[in-house]
Amino acid sequence: MSLLRTTALAALCCLALFAGIDAAPAAFPGYNGRIAFESNRDGNTEIYTVGPDGSNPANLTNSPAEDTDPAWSPDGTKIAFSSDRDGSADIWVMNGNGTGATNLSPGPDWDEAPAWSPDGTKIAFQSRGDDSEIFVMDADGGNPAQITENEVSDGSPSWSPDGMKIAFDSNRDGAGNMEVYVMNADGTDQMNLTNNAGHDFSPNWSPDGAQIIFRSIRSGNNDIWVIDANGANPVNLTDDGPLDLSAAWSPDKASIAFDRGNLGNYDIFVMHADGENRINITNHAGGDFDPDWQPLNNLSGDADCDGGVDAVDALHDLRYTASIAPFAICVFAGNVKCDDGLTAVDALFILRFVAQLPVSLPANCPEIGS
Repeated sequence: MSLLRTTALAALCCLALFAGIDAAPAAFPGYNGRIAFESNRDGNTEIYTVGPDGSNPANLTNSPAEDTDPAWSPDGTKIAFSSDRDGSADIWVMNGNGTGATNLSPGPDWDEAPAWSPDGTKIAFQSRGDDSEIFVMDADGGNPAQITENEVSDGSPSWSPDGMKIAFDSNRDGAGNMEVYVMNADGTDQMNLTNNAGHDFSPNWSPDGAQIIFRSIRSGNNDIWVIDANGANPVNLTDDGPLDLSAAWSPDKASIAFDRGNLGNYDIFVMHADGENRINITNHAGGDFDPDWQPLNNLSGDADCDGGVDAVDALHDLRYTASIAPFAICVFAGNVKCDDGLTAVDALFILRFVAQLPVSLPANCPEIGS
C-alpha cells in the first residue's frame, strides 16, 4: 500500500490497477477482536485500531514516520508493521497497545507486508532491493532467508493456517500480469492459482484454510474476490462501483474487513463473508487502508496458568489481548455481584460490557493491581 499512500491521491486509481503492493495480513481462527489498519488522517500514515463496530478508534504509533501494513500475531498480543522511522522501510513489531516498538529488519532495502506464521515463530515479508522478493525470518528478526528468486515482483505473502503454504502475488507471467500464487513455506513448488488475464493481488487465507480472498480487476474494477484454496470457484464479493483494495477475514470467518473508496477518501468497511451487509466503520476524511483482524484465542482463558479461570485471567485479557487500557475499567473492575470480592463472574461482566461496548468513564482511575 505504500505506493498508493505516497503517490498523489489523483493517481490512486491508476496505481490500484497496476501495483500489487497491498499488505496480505494474517488470518487465524479465534474470537473477533479489534481491527488494525493504517490511516493518513493526521497528515502522515499511522497504525490505528478500531472495534469491529467502529467504536473506540486508537492511534497506536503516533510517529512522524510512515507506519503501514499492520498484521496481528496469532495470539492477538502483538502487531507487526512496516515503518521508515530508521531511514528505510523495515519490519517492526510492537505490543497490541502500541508500546515496545522494535525494528526486526534494519537495513537499506524496503521491507513491507509482514505476515505471521500460524505458530507465531516466523514472519514472512516482501523486500524490495533490485526487485521485490519474499523473505522469512524468525519472529525476533533472526535468520532472514529469501524464499523467492525471480526477476519480477513477488510480494504480499499470506500464510496458510496449517503453516505449510504461503500465498503471494507475482507478475512472473512475462506480460506484467499480476497473479495469485501459492508455494510451500520454504519457497518450493510455486503454483499459479488464479491464471487470469486480469490483475490479481494481495491474497489472504481464510482461518479454516478452505478459501483465499484477494483483490482483482478482472471485472474492470478493483473488487474483492474469493476462491477455493485450490483456485477453483472464483466469486466477486464487491462488484458495485467503488475501488476495493485489500481485505482480511475475521478470525471466526463470518465477516471480512476491507478498504474501499474513490480517489481522495478511503474507509474501512466490514461485510458478511458472502459480501452482504457492508458497513463503514471508520467513515473519516482521508485514507484508511489495509485492515487486519485481531484473533482473541485466549479470551477468558487461564492466562496465569494456575488451573482456573478467575479475575486475574480476565483482566490480563483486557490489558494484553483485547488491548483495553488498564485505567479504563476501574469502575467495573469491582464487586459486580456484591459478594465482597472480585471474582470470575465480575471479570466476565467486565469483558462483556467493557471490552465490547463503549462506556462513560470517570477520571483518575487507578491502574489494575494498584
